[in-house]
Amino acid sequence: MSLNINLEELNNLDLANVGSWPPVAKSMLIVVFSILVATLSYFMLVDEKITTLQNAETREQELRQIYRAKYAAAVNLELYKQQMIEMEQTFSYLLKQLPATHETPGLLDDITYAGTSTGLTFVRINWMPEIEKDFYTELPIQIDVVGDYHQFGNFVSEVAKLPRIVSLHDFSVTTDKDDRLVFNVVAKTYRYKEAP
Repeated sequence: MSLNINLEELNNLDLANVGSWPPVAKSMLIVVFSILVATLSYFMLVDEKITTLQNAETREQELRQIYRAKYAAAVNLELYKQQMIEMEQTFSYLLKQLPATHETPGLLDDITYAGTSTGLTFVRINWMPEIEKDFYTELPIQIDVVGDYHQFGNFVSEVAKLPRIVSLHDFSVTTDKDDRLVFNVVAKTYRYKEAP
């Protein structure tokens, strides 16, 4: 079947009488209407469903990741419980190394003994104002001692051996008017704040 398209016939088409159109014109009209119906159907019926499907697939992936994380936690629950017990024991042990309120005066005696046993001479050892932190209180002690470098090192070593936690901060070594070495340091110990 050959297509003979007569442009004059196409230009003179009567819209009121589509049935009298030549077959080529009828075919083109059917193709245009088919494309129009297909396009409208896609945008009115299918496009929204595709967006809904894509959103559902994204949500599914999120839920799968949440499930994997919760599954991993559930599988390791006994291990986590054991770790919590160990952490509580470690925390309890560390709390015991912090001085209680009634032990802080004795800490000055311990530090003084550590200094004198290494041959240092104390110029000053005083409590400084307490510093409140989130869950503990800092108890700083200003210490000024006279001695030599070797004695300073031994003193630091002895302080580290104390049964309570004591850390040394802001240290400096200067000379006094008699050209003796003076070791200035702030020792800090800590007190745990009980929950109210």
